[in-house]
Amino acid sequence: MEQTDERAAGLPVLVAGGGIGGLAAALALVRQGFAVQVLEQSPAIGEIGAGMQLGPNAFHAFDALGVGEQARSRSVFTDCMVMHDALDEYQVGRIPTGEAFRARFGNPYAVVHRVDAHNCLLEGALATGRVTFQTHTRIERVEQDAGGVTAIDQHGKAWRGVALIGADGVKSVVRQQYVGDPARVTGHVVYRAVVEREEFPEDLRWNAASIWVGPHCHLVHYPLRGGEQYNVVVTFHSREKEEWGVTEGSREEVQSYFQDICPRARQLIDLPRSWKRWATADREPIARWTHGRTTLLGDAAHPTTQYMAQGACMALEDAVTLGEALRVHGNDWDAALDLYQRSRVARTAHIVLSGREMGRIYHAKGVERLVRNDLWRGRSPERFYDAMEWLYGWNVGNCLAAH
Repeated sequence: MEQTDERAAGLPVLVAGGGIGGLAAALALVRQGFAVQVLEQSPAIGEIGAGMQLGPNAFHAFDALGVGEQARSRSVFTDCMVMHDALDEYQVGRIPTGEAFRARFGNPYAVVHRVDAHNCLLEGALATGRVTFQTHTRIERVEQDAGGVTAIDQHGKAWRGVALIGADGVKSVVRQQYVGDPARVTGHVVYRAVVEREEFPEDLRWNAASIWVGPHCHLVHYPLRGGEQYNVVVTFHSREKEEWGVTEGSREEVQSYFQDICPRARQLIDLPRSWKRWATADREPIARWTHGRTTLLGDAAHPTTQYMAQGACMALEDAVTLGEALRVHGNDWDAALDLYQRSRVARTAHIVLSGREMGRIYHAKGVERLVRNDLWRGRSPERFYDAMEWLYGWNVGNCLAAH
């Protein structure tokens, strides 16, 4: 009864972070009858970045949150995923993502500008009339008692809620308080940019999520916004000692790492006029996200490298699973947060650990490169789909894996 009384008294659920995970959580919570207060440290609710890839699991989540059509309208549906060797242009593997793929997984594979995906969730949250936003607000500590949760911001102001969802990203303050574990800096640096169609090479204007894999590096490109722009992402093993963070990129630096790759792929790094530079990291998977009425979600719970292209997708899945856990337990927070955690820990750890291994496969050299190039030779689309079932077969109907 405690939960019902608190909701009647008007206490919202607090969500730390207004990114994709935080807004998805807000939508899921509103659908269970809660009001939501989003606390965002930035001056505005928004996203940085360039493109992102959306598997069928992401669209299942968008559908469950009520914004599936908005997400589809802003996405580019690819014909395939394709991998080439960046040294000799050998096609390592090609996975069709057309009708057979959609029939198998119930939703498409697509690429989208990160800002557009974020706006779908923001518009959906605003339309509910049940989500409020406070910017310039950085949570510095969390206190709990029998009646709920209090979040204290950098100004000393106390925000009171029935529960707190820590969706405050890869450098989560909520995680630092309750877990306190260190980041695992990879030494891999990612440069991201968006290039206008007229400046993008004609011979690479493929309707595909494309990756060129090379020794200690790889390059990614795909269309955005109806093909009017192209996302360009390049990754390399840094010669420097890196610290986790985002800075402005240097044309001279990025060009210095790709001397040996084939000209067709190398032209990608000469295109952008400006770059954003990410020094990447992840964390070791943890078994406990929930501490009382506070839990973690998205990158705060399971920060991962980019190699599985699933970071945002996992945050969307988290949000839907949290909402479903509340639904099946009648908004009993203690039972719901336990079920949410048990349903998500192994799956998201699978992504983190698979990302590390995929990074090794992408960046293979010498004999390992030859093994990599032989891995998928002659594999049929159906066999690729079978191998992807664990990932893309997720949906709202099976998300409560521990229930």
